[in-house]
Parts: sequence; structure tokens; C-alpha cells
Amino acid sequence: MTVTTIRKFWVSALSMLLPVLAWMAPVDALAQKKLKVAAVFETPIEEPWVNQIHVALKKAEQELGIEYQWSESVKSADFARVMREYAEGGYDLIMGDSFGAERIARRVARDYPNVAFTFGSGIGPAEPNFAVFDNWIHEPAYLAGMIAGKLTKSNTVGAVAAMTIPEVNRLCNAFCAGAKEVNEAVKCKFSFIGSFFDPPKAKEAALAQIEQGVDVIYAERFGVIEAAAERNIAAIGNMSDQWELGPKSVVTSVVWDMWPTVKQVINQVQAGVFTSQDFGQFSFMGKGGSFLAPYHEWDATLSAEIKDMVAARRQEILDGTFRAPIDESAPKSE
Repeated sequence: MTVTTIRKFWVSALSMLLPVLAWMAPVDALAQKKLKVAAVFETPIEEPWVNQIHVALKKAEQELGIEYQWSESVKSADFARVMREYAEGGYDLIMGDSFGAERIARRVARDYPNVAFTFGSGIGPAEPNFAVFDNWIHEPAYLAGMIAGKLTKSNTVGAVAAMTIPEVNRLCNAFCAGAKEVNEAVKCKFSFIGSFFDPPKAKEAALAQIEQGVDVIYAERFGVIEAAAERNIAAIGNMSDQWELGPKSVVTSVVWDMWPTVKQVINQVQAGVFTSQDFGQFSFMGKGGSFLAPYHEWDATLSAEIKDMVAARRQEILDGTFRAPIDESAPKSE
């Protein structure tokens, strides 16, 4: 092979390689860039619903190497401004809760098509960059209801919740359905405080239910467990493992684990394949997004019958042989 032939070969090879290297360069740069993620929350971080998102994003900060900032207690009048500040500050992904600011959040997202937005929402996603999620934790709520149905001595169980919106209704209805499955004599009572975060009002509503004979109560909102502890009745926590709020009262908690959702969203943004979609499936038990918390101090109190019953139904849910009912109609007290 002559020197001229060799030179022609390398020139040809290099001409084919250069476009590949040029294509790989920005991809490699993207891989090296630290993903900037922000969260905008309508309520304080201590409110269990947003706290679960916050906890998952803090975990992502440690395990996925993201840069994370957040704003809490953001009123509707300030929601757009805070979102825009993050979008214009170079953040790649903005998350949060938008139930009280649906129109605002979606309008801002349209103005920043190159930023990924993923918000808790009762409405579907919107093209091209507004994805949604929700706390689809009706399955463990059903299991908790089964426990309540077996524990009640008055045959009256209750739930104190935020307001009659689909995502709240389905939890209360699932809880009641679980109780009725194992105890046909059970009556369910419901109270709605008209707020996502008002512990004193939730406690007051719980005390009123206890006066009406409720002896097992589902604390869908913060403040209920305090009432249960004062009156020495059984309680079911919600969103996180709330055992420490009333160790002798909290039998278990309906836990929402946002990690599967957050991990999926971040992985998609990092890979450049994020689309406007509904990530709700990642809150289901089968995806690891929800479960019943340990029984803690109640572990020695609950009968083997109750534990086995719950374990068997849990496995049926995971196997897909049992579907917890999804009833989003407004529940009514009996």
C-alpha cells in the first residue's frame, strides 16, 4: 500500500468519524452537567403530601446527584412568579403541587417549552412539557380499612379529610370499602375540613367523630392523630409513617413513596426523553409507590388473623388478582 493510498484511507476514515464525535460531544456534556431541579409547594413542607415529594427529591439529591432547591407555602398570587424565577434561573425540571394553581402552573409551563414540568394534579398532562402525578394510594387505604373493620368495637369507623375532590374521595371510599368487606355491620363517617393543611380544624373534626362513636379513625389530614391519642382510640396515619405522632394510637399508616415517581421523571429528563405524561402508575403498590407502614407497637396487639388477612390481600393486589375499588364520588356519612 503506497503512502498516498494510506493518506487517502485516513482522510476518508476521519471524515466519517468527525460527525460522530460532533454528535457525541453535546451528549457527553449533558451527561456531565448537574441536573437542576426545583420544587414549588403551596403548603408548608411539614404538610405530609408535599413532604413526601420533598423527601424523594432530597433522596435524588444524594443518589442521583441533582441540584435541588424548593419554595414552600407559595400562595396562588406568587405561584407564577416563583415558577418563572426557577425557569429563567436555568432549572431543567420543576416539580410541585398545582391543585390550587392548575391554570397558573400550566400557563407558565407553556412559556418555557424547553423546561420539564411535573406537578401533582387532578387533571391530565398537557403537551409539550407538562406532566402530572397523583397519590394513587387507594390500595393500602383499602388494606387499612380491613384492619379498621376488624378492630372496631362500636362498628363505627371514620375519616377526616381535606375536601371532596377525586384524589381524596378515592382514599376515603377505599378505606370504607375495606372495612365493610370484613365487617358488614360497619358504618362509615366522613368529615372534610375544606383545607389541605389546618391541623386544629382536623383535630376538632376528629373529636366530633369520636363523640359520635367512632373508635377507629383514618387521619387523611394532619391533626387527627392528636385527637385519637387524647381519646385513646385507634388511628391510621396517611402519606408517611406517622407512628411517632401517637405511638399507642397509630396502628399503621397508608404510605405514599414518591421515590419511584421522582426517579423515573429525573431519569427521563437526564436522558432527554421526557414527555408530557401521567406518572400516576408509579404510586401504585406494584411499582413500590405505596404500602402499609409497619405495625410498630401494635405488632404484638394485632391478632394473627388480622395480619394474615392483610398479608394475603396485599399479595393478591401485587399479583394483580385483586383490584382495590377506585370510587371518586363524594363519600357520605352513614
